[in-house]
Amino acid sequence: MGKPIPELVKKIIKEAIAIQQIPSPTFEEAKRARYVKNRFVDENFSEVFIDSVNNVYARIKGGEKHPVVVSAHLDTVFDSSCDLSVRIEEDKIFGPGIGDNSLGVAFLLMMKHILQCMGERPEGDIILVANACEEGTGDLRGMKEAFARTIKENPIAYIVLEGSSGADCIYTRGVGSIRFKISAHGRGGHSWHDFGNSSAVHGLVKLAAVLTELSVTVEPRSTFNIGVITGGTSINTIAQTASLLLDLRSETCDWLDHMVQQVKQMIDKFSMDDITITTEKIGDRPSGMISVASPLISLCHSVFLETGFNDAKFKSGSTDANIPFSENVPAVCIGICDGQDVHKPSECLMTGSMDRAVEKVGKIVSRVWQMEKF
Repeated sequence: MGKPIPELVKKIIKEAIAIQQIPSPTFEEAKRARYVKNRFVDENFSEVFIDSVNNVYARIKGGEKHPVVVSAHLDTVFDSSCDLSVRIEEDKIFGPGIGDNSLGVAFLLMMKHILQCMGERPEGDIILVANACEEGTGDLRGMKEAFARTIKENPIAYIVLEGSSGADCIYTRGVGSIRFKISAHGRGGHSWHDFGNSSAVHGLVKLAAVLTELSVTVEPRSTFNIGVITGGTSINTIAQTASLLLDLRSETCDWLDHMVQQVKQMIDKFSMDDITITTEKIGDRPSGMISVASPLISLCHSVFLETGFNDAKFKSGSTDANIPFSENVPAVCIGICDGQDVHKPSECLMTGSMDRAVEKVGKIVSRVWQMEKF
C-alpha cells in the first residue's frame, strides 16, 4: 500500500486546480494539452505524446493481458475570456470547469499513485488519454481519433472519467445526436425603402416555429433544441442571411434517424417567397449502449457498492463513451464526484466523497481484468 488516501486527495485537488487554471475551450486545448504532456513526463509514464487533434497519450506498463483505455476530456464549455478564479469552502471548490473535467484529467495524471494505494499491479497496460473536443460542437472528435488509434491493440475495455457527473452515476447508454446549421437567404435591403423584400430573419423564425412541432418519444427518450439564432445586420436592415443551430438527440439510432427525416420533410414543405433554405450537418454523435448485466458494468456496480456509493444509478448521457458504445466495444463512463452548476461560471465540485472516489476509480481500473468473475 502506498501513501494514505487523504494525502493523495490533496495532491489530486491541487492538480485539478492547476489544470482548471489553463483555459481550454473546445478546439483550443493545445496549451492544456502541453501541460498534461509535461506532467505525464514528470510522473515517468511511458510513450507520452500529443496527436494531431491535441489528444495526450501516456501508458502505464502492466502484465501481458490486453490493455485498458482510461480517458478524460481536456476541453471546457467556457471561452478563453472566462474568469477562472477558484474559491474553496470546506468540502466545496468553486471554479468554472473544476469538475467538468479538470478533476477527471487530474485522476489520469495521478493514476500511478492511485494504483499504488490499491496495492495491485495491473495485469495489462493502461493507456491513458486526455482527449480533446468532447464538449459543444467538438463532435467527440478527440475520442473518435483516440478510439481509431487504440482499438488496434484490442483493449479489454474503455473507461471514461467525468469529474462531476455524479458520484453514484454509471453511464451505460450513449445518447446520440445530430446537429444542423439551418440557414435562410433572402433579398434584404433597407427597412423603409425596400419594405416588402424578403427577410432571411423573418423566414428563419417562421421555419423555427415549424421545427418546434417535431415529435419526440419518452421511450426511447428523444429531445430537440434550437440553441442559437443569428443573422441580420442592423435594426433598420432587412436581413439577407440568418441561421439557427438545431440539436436532435435520442437514445437510439432509429429514432434519431426518424427525427432527421422529420426535419427534412419540414424544410422541404416550407415555402416563403424569395427565401432559400440551406442545411449543413455540423455534428454526428453516434448512440449505443452496454448491457447492465455485462461483466464490465457488474464490476463497476460491485465496486461502487464496496466503496460506499450505495445508490449507484445506471444512466444515459452524451459522453466520450458513445464512440466505443457505438462499435459494441465494452465501455463505461463513471462519475467521480458530485457537482453543482456544471457548465456555469458558478460551477462547484463537492469533494466530501473524494477519498472513496479515489478508491472507486482505482479498484475499477485495477480489477478490470477480473471481469470474467462478474
